[in-house]
Amino acid sequence: MDLHLHLGEEGGLAEQIYAQLQERIRTDVLPAGTVLPSSRELAARLSVSRATVVAAYERLAAHGLIRSRAGIGTIVTGQRVSAPAAPTASPLQARAIWRTEQLAVPDLTADAAFDFAPGVPARTRFPFARWRALINDQLRTRTEVNYADPAGSARLRDALARHLGVSRGVRIAPEQLVITTGAQQAFDIAARILLEPGDTVAVEDPGYLPAYRGFLAYGARVVGVPVDSEGLVVDRIPAGTRMVYVTPSHQFPLGMPMSESRRTALLAWADRHDAAIVEDDYDSEFRFTGRPLTPLQAIDREGRVLYVGSFSKTLLPALRVGFLGVPATLAEAARRAKFVADYGTAGHVQAALAAFIEEGDFARHLRRMRRSYERRHHLLIGTLREYFADTLEPIESSGGTHMAALLTPGQPQDTVIAARALAEGVNVGTISRWGIERPGPNGFVFGYGAIPADRIPDGLAALRRVI
Repeated sequence: MDLHLHLGEEGGLAEQIYAQLQERIRTDVLPAGTVLPSSRELAARLSVSRATVVAAYERLAAHGLIRSRAGIGTIVTGQRVSAPAAPTASPLQARAIWRTEQLAVPDLTADAAFDFAPGVPARTRFPFARWRALINDQLRTRTEVNYADPAGSARLRDALARHLGVSRGVRIAPEQLVITTGAQQAFDIAARILLEPGDTVAVEDPGYLPAYRGFLAYGARVVGVPVDSEGLVVDRIPAGTRMVYVTPSHQFPLGMPMSESRRTALLAWADRHDAAIVEDDYDSEFRFTGRPLTPLQAIDREGRVLYVGSFSKTLLPALRVGFLGVPATLAEAARRAKFVADYGTAGHVQAALAAFIEEGDFARHLRRMRRSYERRHHLLIGTLREYFADTLEPIESSGGTHMAALLTPGQPQDTVIAARALAEGVNVGTISRWGIERPGPNGFVFGYGAIPADRIPDGLAALRRVI
Protein backbone atom coordinates (compact mmCIF):
# COMPACT_ATOMS: atom_id res chain seq x y z
CA MET A 1 0.00 0.00 0.00
CA ASP A 2 1.65 3.21 -1.23
CA LEU A 3 0.92 6.58 0.32
CA HIS A 4 2.51 9.79 -0.88
CA LEU A 5 3.73 12.13 1.85
CA HIS A 6 5.09 15.67 1.51
CA LEU A 7 7.20 17.09 4.27
CA GLY A 8 6.16 20.69 3.77
CA GLU A 9 2.43 20.11 3.53
CA GLU A 10 0.17 21.77 6.08
CA GLY A 11 -1.19 19.43 8.79
CA GLY A 12 1.81 17.18 9.15
CA LEU A 13 2.51 13.57 8.19
CA ALA A 14 -0.13 11.99 10.45
CA GLU A 15 -2.82 14.15 8.84
CA GLN A 16 -1.68 13.10 5.36
CA ILE A 17 -1.76 9.39 6.27
CA TYR A 18 -5.21 9.78 7.81
CA ALA A 19 -6.61 11.73 4.83
CA GLN A 20 -5.29 9.32 2.22
CA LEU A 21 -6.53 6.22 4.05
CA GLN A 22 -9.92 7.83 4.66
CA GLU A 23 -10.28 8.59 0.92
CA ARG A 24 -9.42 5.01 -0.04
CA ILE A 25 -11.95 3.64 2.44
CA ARG A 26 -14.60 6.06 1.15
CA THR A 27 -14.07 5.03 -2.48
CA ASP A 28 -13.87 1.29 -1.70
CA VAL A 29 -10.27 1.05 -2.79
CA LEU A 30 -9.94 -0.42 0.71
CA PRO A 31 -13.23 -2.35 1.10
CA ALA A 32 -14.65 -3.73 4.35
CA GLY A 33 -12.50 -6.52 5.78
CA THR A 34 -9.23 -5.28 4.32
CA VAL A 35 -6.34 -5.91 6.71
CA LEU A 36 -4.11 -2.84 7.03
CA PRO A 37 -0.36 -3.08 7.63
CA SER A 38 0.68 -2.92 11.26
CA SER A 39 1.72 0.49 12.51
CA ARG A 40 5.32 -0.70 12.72
CA GLU A 41 5.30 -2.08 9.15
CA LEU A 42 3.64 0.99 7.62
CA ALA A 43 6.01 3.32 9.49
CA ALA A 44 9.00 1.46 8.07
CA ARG A 45 7.53 1.53 4.56
CA LEU A 46 6.89 5.30 4.72
CA SER A 47 10.11 6.11 6.59
CA VAL A 48 8.24 7.87 9.40
CA SER A 49 8.09 7.29 13.14
CA ARG A 50 5.71 4.61 14.42
CA ALA A 51 4.01 7.27 16.59
CA THR A 52 2.99 9.15 13.43
CA VAL A 53 1.20 6.09 12.01
CA VAL A 54 -0.37 5.27 15.40
CA ALA A 55 -1.81 8.81 15.55
CA ALA A 56 -3.38 8.40 12.09
CA TYR A 57 -4.78 4.94 12.97
CA GLU A 58 -6.26 6.22 16.23
CA ARG A 59 -8.09 8.99 14.39
CA LEU A 60 -9.48 6.52 11.84
CA ALA A 61 -10.62 4.27 14.69
CA ALA A 62 -12.27 7.21 16.45
CA HIS A 63 -14.39 7.74 13.33
CA GLY A 64 -15.30 4.05 13.23
CA LEU A 65 -13.44 3.38 10.01
CA ILE A 66 -11.02 0.76 11.33
CA ARG A 67 -10.77 -1.48 14.38
CA SER A 68 -8.36 -4.01 15.83
CA ARG A 69 -9.16 -7.72 15.91
CA ALA A 70 -7.15 -10.16 17.98
CA GLY A 71 -5.06 -12.50 15.88
CA ILE A 72 -5.78 -10.59 12.67
CA GLY A 73 -4.64 -6.99 13.10
CA THR A 74 -6.21 -3.72 12.04
CA ILE A 75 -9.11 -4.09 9.58
CA VAL A 76 -11.42 -1.75 7.68
CA THR A 77 -14.91 -1.79 9.20
CA GLY A 78 -16.94 -0.84 6.12
CA GLN A 79 -18.60 2.14 7.78
CA ARG A 80 -19.33 4.69 5.05
CA VAL A 81 -17.69 8.08 4.92
CA SER A 82 -19.55 10.98 3.41
CA ALA A 83 -17.85 12.39 0.36
CA PRO A 84 -16.56 15.93 0.50
CA ALA A 85 -18.77 18.42 -1.26
CA ALA A 86 -17.83 18.79 -4.92
CA PRO A 87 -17.36 22.29 -6.30
CA THR A 88 -20.58 23.55 -7.83
CA ALA A 89 -18.81 24.75 -10.98
CA SER A 90 -15.32 25.00 -12.40
CA PRO A 91 -13.98 28.29 -13.71
CA LEU A 92 -12.45 26.33 -16.61
CA GLN A 93 -14.48 26.27 -19.82
CA ALA A 94 -13.74 24.53 -23.10
CA ARG A 95 -13.43 26.58 -26.28
CA ALA A 96 -16.84 27.33 -27.74
CA ILE A 97 -16.31 24.99 -30.70
CA TRP A 98 -16.16 21.96 -28.37
CA ARG A 99 -19.59 22.81 -26.96
CA THR A 100 -21.34 22.73 -30.36
CA GLU A 101 -23.33 19.83 -31.76
CA GLN A 102 -21.03 19.85 -34.78
CA LEU A 103 -18.38 18.10 -32.69
CA ALA A 104 -20.70 15.79 -30.76
CA VAL A 105 -19.54 12.16 -30.70
CA PRO A 106 -21.97 10.03 -32.75
CA ASP A 107 -23.32 6.72 -31.50
CA LEU A 108 -21.08 4.07 -33.05
CA THR A 109 -22.60 1.15 -31.15
CA ALA A 110 -25.87 0.54 -33.01
CA ASP A 111 -26.77 -3.14 -32.81
CA ALA A 112 -29.13 -4.30 -35.54
CA ALA A 113 -30.14 -7.60 -37.12
CA PHE A 114 -29.52 -6.05 -40.56
CA ASP A 115 -26.52 -3.73 -40.45
CA PHE A 116 -26.11 -1.54 -43.55
CA ALA A 117 -23.77 0.91 -41.77
CA PRO A 118 -21.33 2.50 -44.25
CA GLY A 119 -17.59 2.38 -43.76
CA VAL A 120 -17.52 -0.97 -41.95
CA PRO A 121 -15.59 -3.87 -43.51
CA ALA A 122 -16.57 -7.54 -43.40
CA ARG A 123 -15.19 -8.36 -39.98
CA THR A 124 -15.89 -12.09 -40.25
CA ARG A 125 -13.67 -12.30 -43.35
CA PHE A 126 -10.60 -10.89 -41.63
CA PRO A 127 -7.77 -13.50 -41.34
CA PHE A 128 -7.68 -13.47 -37.55
CA ALA A 129 -5.57 -16.62 -37.22
CA ARG A 130 -2.82 -15.25 -39.46
CA TRP A 131 -2.93 -11.85 -37.75
CA ARG A 132 -2.67 -13.41 -34.27
CA ALA A 133 0.37 -15.39 -35.42
CA LEU A 134 2.06 -12.24 -36.71
CA ILE A 135 1.28 -10.27 -33.55
CA ASN A 136 2.44 -13.12 -31.29
CA ASP A 137 5.65 -13.41 -33.27
CA GLN A 138 6.34 -9.70 -32.82
CA LEU A 139 5.61 -9.79 -29.09
CA ARG A 140 7.84 -12.84 -28.70
CA THR A 141 10.83 -11.61 -30.70
CA ARG A 142 10.82 -7.82 -30.48
CA THR A 143 13.57 -6.36 -28.35
CA GLU A 144 12.82 -2.67 -29.05
CA VAL A 145 11.06 -1.18 -26.05
CA ASN A 146 11.95 2.49 -26.39
CA TYR A 147 10.35 5.22 -28.48
CA ALA A 148 10.98 4.84 -32.21
CA ASP A 149 10.76 7.12 -35.24
CA PRO A 150 7.44 8.98 -34.85
CA ALA A 151 6.93 8.83 -38.62
CA GLY A 152 6.64 5.06 -38.41
CA SER A 153 8.83 2.01 -38.83
CA ALA A 154 11.10 2.12 -41.86
CA ARG A 155 10.05 -1.43 -42.72
CA LEU A 156 6.33 -0.62 -42.85
CA ARG A 157 6.84 2.61 -44.78
CA ASP A 158 9.00 0.79 -47.32
CA ALA A 159 6.43 -2.02 -47.73
CA LEU A 160 3.59 0.48 -47.98
CA ALA A 161 5.38 2.64 -50.58
CA ARG A 162 5.93 -0.44 -52.77
CA HIS A 163 2.31 -1.55 -52.34
CA LEU A 164 0.91 1.89 -53.23
CA GLY A 165 3.17 2.10 -56.27
CA VAL A 166 2.05 -1.28 -57.61
CA SER A 167 -1.64 -1.13 -56.70
CA ARG A 168 -2.44 2.57 -57.14
CA GLY A 169 0.39 4.08 -59.19
CA VAL A 170 1.23 6.42 -56.31
CA ARG A 171 4.73 7.85 -56.72
CA ILE A 172 6.07 8.28 -53.21
CA ALA A 173 9.24 7.48 -51.30
CA PRO A 174 9.12 5.79 -47.88
CA GLU A 175 10.55 8.98 -46.36
CA GLN A 176 7.46 10.88 -47.52
CA LEU A 177 5.09 8.62 -45.57
CA VAL A 178 3.96 9.08 -41.98
CA ILE A 179 2.16 6.21 -40.24
CA THR A 180 -0.82 7.59 -38.35
CA THR A 181 -3.49 6.46 -35.92
CA GLY A 182 -6.15 6.13 -38.60
CA ALA A 183 -7.01 8.58 -41.38
CA GLN A 184 -8.35 11.08 -38.85
CA GLN A 185 -4.87 11.75 -37.50
CA ALA A 186 -3.61 12.18 -41.05
CA PHE A 187 -6.12 15.02 -41.55
CA ASP A 188 -4.98 16.52 -38.25
CA ILE A 189 -1.31 16.45 -39.27
CA ALA A 190 -2.14 18.00 -42.64
CA ALA A 191 -3.88 20.86 -40.83
CA ARG A 192 -1.01 21.31 -38.36
CA ILE A 193 1.67 21.67 -41.00
CA LEU A 194 -0.19 23.82 -43.55
CA LEU A 195 -2.96 25.83 -41.90
CA GLU A 196 -3.09 28.88 -39.70
CA PRO A 197 -6.22 29.29 -37.55
CA GLY A 198 -8.82 31.08 -39.65
CA ASP A 199 -7.56 29.72 -42.99
CA THR A 200 -10.27 28.50 -45.37
CA VAL A 201 -10.65 24.79 -46.08
CA ALA A 202 -13.07 23.60 -48.78
CA VAL A 203 -14.75 20.21 -48.37
CA GLU A 204 -17.29 18.28 -50.44
CA ASP A 205 -20.94 18.95 -49.56
CA PRO A 206 -22.36 16.46 -48.74
CA GLY A 207 -19.12 15.01 -47.50
CA TYR A 208 -17.15 13.10 -44.90
CA LEU A 209 -18.00 14.70 -41.56
CA PRO A 210 -14.99 13.40 -39.53
CA ALA A 211 -12.61 15.29 -41.83
CA TYR A 212 -14.82 18.38 -41.67
CA ARG A 213 -14.87 18.21 -37.86
CA GLY A 214 -11.11 17.83 -37.68
CA PHE A 215 -10.44 20.94 -39.75
CA LEU A 216 -13.12 22.86 -37.86
CA ALA A 217 -11.65 21.90 -34.47
CA TYR A 218 -8.24 23.08 -35.61
CA GLY A 219 -9.71 26.55 -36.05
CA ALA A 220 -10.10 26.65 -39.81
CA ARG A 221 -13.01 28.24 -41.64
CA VAL A 222 -14.56 25.20 -43.33
CA VAL A 223 -16.87 25.73 -46.31
CA GLY A 224 -18.91 23.16 -48.20
CA VAL A 225 -18.57 22.95 -51.99
CA PRO A 226 -21.33 21.22 -53.98
CA VAL A 227 -20.77 17.95 -55.82
CA ASP A 228 -22.42 16.73 -59.01
CA SER A 229 -22.19 13.57 -61.11
CA GLU A 230 -18.51 14.34 -61.82
CA GLY A 231 -17.52 15.04 -58.23
CA LEU A 232 -16.49 18.32 -56.58
CA VAL A 233 -17.58 21.38 -58.59
CA VAL A 234 -14.19 23.09 -58.89
CA ASP A 235 -15.66 26.39 -60.08
CA ARG A 236 -17.50 26.73 -56.74
CA ILE A 237 -14.36 26.64 -54.58
CA PRO A 238 -14.19 30.05 -52.87
CA ALA A 239 -11.28 32.37 -53.50
CA GLY A 240 -8.66 32.38 -50.77
CA THR A 241 -9.07 28.67 -49.99
CA ARG A 242 -5.85 27.27 -48.55
CA MET A 243 -6.75 23.57 -48.62
CA VAL A 244 -9.28 21.37 -50.47
CA TYR A 245 -10.38 18.00 -49.08
CA VAL A 246 -11.76 15.48 -51.61
CA THR A 247 -12.66 11.78 -51.97
CA PRO A 248 -12.09 11.42 -55.74
CA SER A 249 -12.07 7.63 -56.08
CA HIS A 250 -15.46 7.09 -54.41
CA GLN A 251 -17.16 10.29 -53.29
CA PHE A 252 -18.46 10.01 -49.75
CA PRO A 253 -21.37 9.56 -49.27
CA LEU A 254 -22.82 9.57 -52.81
CA GLY A 255 -20.35 7.12 -54.33
CA MET A 256 -19.53 8.49 -57.80
CA PRO A 257 -15.89 8.94 -58.86
CA MET A 258 -14.43 12.28 -59.84
CA SER A 259 -14.11 12.54 -63.64
CA GLU A 260 -10.73 12.86 -65.32
CA SER A 261 -11.51 16.38 -66.53
CA ARG A 262 -12.56 17.46 -63.03
CA ARG A 263 -9.35 16.00 -61.56
CA THR A 264 -7.27 17.96 -64.03
CA ALA A 265 -9.26 21.11 -63.29
CA LEU A 266 -8.79 20.70 -59.52
CA LEU A 267 -5.03 20.32 -59.82
CA ALA A 268 -4.84 23.39 -62.07
CA TRP A 269 -6.98 25.37 -59.63
CA ALA A 270 -4.71 24.43 -56.71
CA ASP A 271 -1.64 25.52 -58.67
CA ARG A 272 -3.18 28.88 -59.63
CA HIS A 273 -4.30 29.61 -56.07
CA ASP A 274 -1.26 28.20 -54.23
CA ALA A 275 -3.48 25.70 -52.37
CA ALA A 276 -3.04 22.17 -51.07
CA ILE A 277 -5.25 19.16 -51.85
CA VAL A 278 -5.91 16.45 -49.28
CA GLU A 279 -6.84 13.33 -51.23
CA ASP A 280 -8.68 10.73 -49.14
CA ASP A 281 -8.29 7.60 -51.29
CA TYR A 282 -10.50 5.37 -49.15
CA ASP A 283 -12.15 2.32 -50.77
CA SER A 284 -10.01 2.67 -53.92
CA GLU A 285 -8.93 -0.98 -53.61
CA PHE A 286 -12.47 -2.18 -54.31
CA ARG A 287 -13.34 -1.26 -57.90
CA PHE A 288 -15.57 -3.64 -59.86
CA THR A 289 -16.19 -2.06 -63.26
CA GLY A 290 -14.24 0.11 -65.68
CA ARG A 291 -10.53 0.83 -65.67
CA PRO A 292 -8.77 1.81 -62.42
CA LEU A 293 -8.91 5.50 -61.62
CA THR A 294 -5.56 7.26 -61.30
CA PRO A 295 -5.16 9.02 -57.94
CA LEU A 296 -4.67 12.77 -57.94
CA GLN A 297 -1.30 12.18 -56.28
CA ALA A 298 -0.10 10.16 -59.29
CA ILE A 299 -0.86 12.93 -61.79
CA ASP A 300 0.21 15.83 -59.59
CA ARG A 301 3.27 17.48 -61.15
CA GLU A 302 3.50 20.47 -58.81
CA GLY A 303 3.59 18.81 -55.37
CA ARG A 304 0.12 19.99 -54.29
CA VAL A 305 -1.41 16.70 -53.10
CA LEU A 306 -1.28 15.14 -49.64
CA TYR A 307 -2.37 11.50 -49.96
CA VAL A 308 -4.35 9.84 -47.14
CA GLY A 309 -5.34 6.21 -46.65
CA SER A 310 -5.98 3.75 -43.85
CA PHE A 311 -6.42 0.07 -43.13
CA SER A 312 -9.73 0.62 -41.33
CA LYS A 313 -11.87 -0.32 -44.33
CA THR A 314 -9.53 -2.82 -45.96
CA LEU A 315 -8.74 -4.75 -42.75
CA LEU A 316 -10.29 -3.67 -39.44
CA PRO A 317 -11.16 -0.30 -37.87
CA ALA A 318 -9.79 -1.52 -34.53
CA LEU A 319 -6.24 -1.66 -35.93
CA ARG A 320 -6.23 2.19 -35.94
CA VAL A 321 -3.48 2.41 -38.57
CA GLY A 322 -3.51 4.92 -41.38
CA PHE A 323 -0.95 6.87 -43.38
CA LEU A 324 -0.23 10.29 -44.82
CA GLY A 325 1.93 10.78 -47.90
CA VAL A 326 3.29 14.29 -48.39
CA PRO A 327 5.47 16.10 -50.92
CA ALA A 328 9.17 15.82 -50.06
CA THR A 329 9.29 19.45 -48.92
CA LEU A 330 6.77 18.65 -46.15
CA ALA A 331 8.20 15.32 -44.99
CA GLU A 332 10.15 16.61 -41.99
CA ALA A 333 7.33 18.91 -40.88
CA ALA A 334 4.87 15.99 -41.01
CA ARG A 335 7.28 13.84 -38.98
CA ARG A 336 7.57 16.58 -36.35
CA ALA A 337 3.79 17.04 -36.24
CA LYS A 338 3.32 13.33 -35.63
CA PHE A 339 5.86 13.50 -32.82
CA VAL A 340 3.98 16.40 -31.23
CA ALA A 341 0.72 14.46 -31.51
CA ASP A 342 1.66 11.12 -29.95
CA TYR A 343 5.31 10.04 -30.38
CA GLY A 344 4.32 7.22 -32.75
CA THR A 345 1.90 4.38 -33.53
CA ALA A 346 2.19 1.01 -31.74
CA GLY A 347 5.42 -0.65 -32.88
CA HIS A 348 4.35 -4.29 -32.72
CA VAL A 349 1.24 -3.54 -34.83
CA GLN A 350 3.39 -1.76 -37.42
CA ALA A 351 5.81 -4.69 -37.57
CA ALA A 352 3.00 -7.22 -37.96
CA LEU A 353 1.39 -5.12 -40.69
CA ALA A 354 4.69 -4.81 -42.55
CA ALA A 355 5.04 -8.61 -42.56
CA PHE A 356 1.39 -8.93 -43.63
CA ILE A 357 2.11 -6.76 -46.68
CA GLU A 358 5.58 -8.19 -47.47
CA GLU A 359 4.44 -11.80 -47.41
CA GLY A 360 1.50 -11.21 -49.75
CA ASP A 361 -1.26 -11.64 -47.17
CA PHE A 362 -2.62 -8.15 -47.72
CA ALA A 363 -2.82 -8.51 -51.52
CA ARG A 364 -4.53 -11.90 -51.17
CA HIS A 365 -7.00 -10.48 -48.66
CA LEU A 366 -7.83 -7.59 -50.99
CA ARG A 367 -8.48 -9.97 -53.89
CA ARG A 368 -10.81 -12.09 -51.77
CA MET A 369 -12.68 -9.09 -50.43
CA ARG A 370 -12.96 -7.48 -53.87
CA ARG A 371 -14.79 -10.57 -55.15
CA SER A 372 -16.97 -10.72 -52.04
CA TYR A 373 -17.90 -7.01 -52.15
CA GLU A 374 -18.61 -7.18 -55.87
CA ARG A 375 -21.18 -9.94 -55.26
CA ARG A 376 -22.77 -7.92 -52.46
CA HIS A 377 -22.74 -4.75 -54.58
CA HIS A 378 -24.63 -6.37 -57.46
CA LEU A 379 -27.03 -8.16 -55.11
CA LEU A 380 -27.77 -4.90 -53.29
CA ILE A 381 -28.44 -2.82 -56.40
CA GLY A 382 -30.53 -5.56 -57.98
CA THR A 383 -32.65 -5.96 -54.86
CA LEU A 384 -33.06 -2.18 -54.48
CA ARG A 385 -34.40 -1.95 -58.01
CA GLU A 386 -36.75 -4.86 -57.41
CA TYR A 387 -38.11 -3.78 -54.01
CA PHE A 388 -38.02 0.02 -54.31
CA ALA A 389 -38.72 0.78 -57.98
CA ASP A 390 -41.00 3.70 -57.10
CA THR A 391 -39.31 4.74 -53.86
CA LEU A 392 -35.52 4.83 -54.26
CA GLU A 393 -33.24 5.85 -57.12
CA PRO A 394 -29.81 4.18 -56.75
CA ILE A 395 -26.76 6.29 -57.63
CA GLU A 396 -24.51 4.38 -60.00
CA SER A 397 -21.26 3.35 -58.36
CA SER A 398 -18.37 1.29 -59.69
CA GLY A 399 -16.84 0.14 -56.45
CA GLY A 400 -16.31 0.66 -52.75
CA THR A 401 -18.13 -0.87 -49.80
CA HIS A 402 -21.28 1.26 -49.91
CA MET A 403 -23.73 2.75 -52.35
CA ALA A 404 -26.28 5.54 -52.07
CA ALA A 405 -29.90 5.81 -53.18
CA LEU A 406 -32.14 8.89 -53.22
CA LEU A 407 -35.72 8.84 -52.01
CA THR A 408 -38.20 9.89 -54.69
CA PRO A 409 -40.08 13.19 -54.21
CA GLY A 410 -42.89 13.03 -51.70
CA GLN A 411 -41.24 10.42 -49.48
CA PRO A 412 -40.71 11.11 -45.74
CA GLN A 413 -37.40 12.44 -44.43
CA ASP A 414 -34.63 9.84 -44.46
CA THR A 415 -33.85 10.35 -40.76
CA VAL A 416 -37.47 9.62 -39.83
CA ILE A 417 -37.51 6.41 -41.85
CA ALA A 418 -34.09 5.37 -40.52
CA ALA A 419 -35.20 5.79 -36.90
CA ARG A 420 -38.27 3.64 -37.52
CA ALA A 421 -36.15 1.09 -39.38
CA LEU A 422 -33.66 0.82 -36.54
CA ALA A 423 -36.52 0.02 -34.19
CA GLU A 424 -37.30 -2.88 -36.56
CA GLY A 425 -33.70 -4.10 -36.60
CA VAL A 426 -32.43 -2.36 -39.76
CA ASN A 427 -29.47 0.01 -39.44
CA VAL A 428 -29.03 2.21 -42.52
CA GLY A 429 -27.13 5.45 -43.07
CA THR A 430 -28.89 8.66 -44.09
CA ILE A 431 -27.49 11.03 -46.70
CA SER A 432 -29.02 14.16 -45.19
CA ARG A 433 -26.85 13.93 -42.08
CA TRP A 434 -23.69 14.21 -44.20
CA GLY A 435 -24.54 17.73 -45.33
CA ILE A 436 -21.98 20.41 -44.45
CA GLU A 437 -23.65 23.82 -44.87
CA ARG A 438 -27.14 22.42 -45.45
CA PRO A 439 -28.75 18.97 -45.10
CA GLY A 440 -27.67 16.55 -47.77
CA PRO A 441 -30.10 15.00 -50.28
CA ASN A 442 -32.95 12.88 -48.94
CA GLY A 443 -31.79 9.28 -49.20
CA PHE A 444 -29.86 6.38 -47.76
CA VAL A 445 -26.29 5.10 -47.68
CA PHE A 446 -26.20 1.30 -47.80
CA GLY A 447 -22.97 -0.23 -46.56
CA TYR A 448 -22.49 -3.86 -47.54
CA GLY A 449 -19.38 -4.69 -45.56
CA ALA A 450 -20.98 -5.45 -42.20
CA ILE A 451 -23.92 -7.46 -43.56
CA PRO A 452 -23.45 -10.93 -45.09
CA ALA A 453 -24.69 -11.34 -48.66
CA ASP A 454 -27.45 -13.77 -47.69
CA ARG A 455 -28.88 -11.20 -45.26
CA ILE A 456 -29.15 -8.34 -47.78
CA PRO A 457 -32.54 -9.31 -49.33
CA ASP A 458 -34.17 -9.88 -45.93
CA GLY A 459 -32.77 -6.59 -44.62
CA LEU A 460 -34.11 -4.66 -47.60
CA ALA A 461 -37.47 -6.43 -47.30
CA ALA A 462 -37.66 -5.24 -43.68
CA LEU A 463 -36.83 -1.68 -44.78
CA ARG A 464 -39.54 -1.87 -47.48
CA ARG A 465 -42.11 -2.80 -44.85
CA VAL A 466 -41.08 0.21 -42.77
CA ILE A 467 -41.39 2.60 -45.70
